[in-house]
Amino acid sequence: MNGVFNIYKEQGFTSHDVVAVMRGILHERKLGHTGTLDPMATGVLPVCAGRATKLCDLFSDRSKRYRAALLLGRSTDTEDVTGTTTGSDEAWRGLVDSEVTEAVLSFVGEYDQIPPMYSAKKTGGKKLYEYARAGVEIERNPAHLTIYSIDDITVELPRVYFTVSCSKGTYIRSLCRDIAQRLGCCGCMESLERERVGLFFKEKAVTLDELKRLNDEDRLGEAMISIDELFAGLPYAVVSPEYDRYTYNGNKLIRSWVGDVKSDAEDAFGWSDVFRDCLAIRAHSGELIGIYRVSVDELVPEKLFFERG
Repeated sequence: MNGVFNIYKEQGFTSHDVVAVMRGILHERKLGHTGTLDPMATGVLPVCAGRATKLCDLFSDRSKRYRAALLLGRSTDTEDVTGTTTGSDEAWRGLVDSEVTEAVLSFVGEYDQIPPMYSAKKTGGKKLYEYARAGVEIERNPAHLTIYSIDDITVELPRVYFTVSCSKGTYIRSLCRDIAQRLGCCGCMESLERERVGLFFKEKAVTLDELKRLNDEDRLGEAMISIDELFAGLPYAVVSPEYDRYTYNGNKLIRSWVGDVKSDAEDAFGWSDVFRDCLAIRAHSGELIGIYRVSVDELVPEKLFFERG
């Protein structure tokens, strides 16, 4: 079982819970999720299986889109409504819709964000939430992020709804905190749905119950995207038969050992942007060996997927 499942995480599950349930459904130990979603959040959570677990870091780096609700008038220690209240006010009552919209849109572009204390970011070898649970608040360095767009803004005070596309590492809870501060209010995140990770969309995601049903009906292939399918759109080349043994040893390859570069399909998953100047290399049998970076007259392995005999 080597591929990626586009899972729709439901409320109440941690990302680790999703992986644990999938191990029970699939009877597969080698699983890894591709980016944490808080228990209160819902939405797209790609989960890699088998050799595809080598891709977990790449999915974590993809841009993401969320639908969020900001509740003005209350702040909490977790920066969402599940936390303990740390402040409250009614300053939002003096706001007008255009002022709120302007404040939300002001975050589009590059943005330095201080991560929440209740997060998995590490400082001094410990995760921030470990300090927070011990009642210790420490100084955090801001992370440099990019907010690509914010749209579909609906103002229904004290709530503000918006859709945001952003770079990796963005905490929407902290974005809600910062929008509220810019408006001169307390504020925290009330709800969050992740609609997209890279080119994985919620419309094609399956819940854990749906995954179990497909597995029980021997239709699991409908939910899993194989490694071959993921990279079908990358330019590729086939190794000459006499040099196959070098690919299965994970060696660099000489450019003359592979045939002409071909491209047979559309890059449906957007890997061309990630693997610039790279080729998918296939053994003479057609098996996908991995992704190699073209370096002068050499091909250098970036990601290897073959199974050693």
